Amino acid sequence: MLYLWIKAAHVIAIIAWMAGMLYLPRLFVYHCDVPKGSIQSETFKIMERRLLKAIINPAMILAWVLGLILVWQGGWLTSGWLHAKVLLVLVLSGVHGFLSRTVKDFAADRNTRPAKFYRMINEVPTVLMIGIVILVIVKPF
Repeated sequence: MLYLWIKAAHVIAIIAWMAGMLYLPRLFVYHCDVPKGSIQSETFKIMERRLLKAIINPAMILAWVLGLILVWQGGWLTSGWLHAKVLLVLVLSGVHGFLSRTVKDFAADRNTRPAKFYRMINEVPTVLMIGIVILVIVKPF
C-alpha cells in the first residue's frame, strides 16, 4: 500500500515539475518583449524566480527522490524501459538546469536570446514528457 502512495506523490511531483517547465519558457518569451529595467521586466524577474524556487526546484527534487524509491521498491533496476526513461529524465533535468541559468541571466539583464528561441525551447520538455510517459505506461522493452 505504501508503494501506491509513493507512486501517487511521484506523479503529483511530476505534474508540478512539468507545469513549471512548460510555463517558465513562456515567461521568457514575454520577458524578451519588454524593456530592460522596466516595471514589467522587474515583475517578470520576480515571477520567474518564484516559479523556479517555489515550484520547479522542489518538484524536481521530490520527483527524483520518489522515483528512485519506486525503482528500488519495485525491483525495476534491470528493466530496459527504465534505463531509457532515466536517460530522458536526465535530459529533462539538463533542460531544467539550462532554464535555471536563464532565470539568472534575465535577473542580471544579460539575456541575449530572442523570444523565438524560447518558443522553440518550450517544446523540448513536452517532447521529453511524451517519451517518458510512453516508456512508463507501455514498457516497450
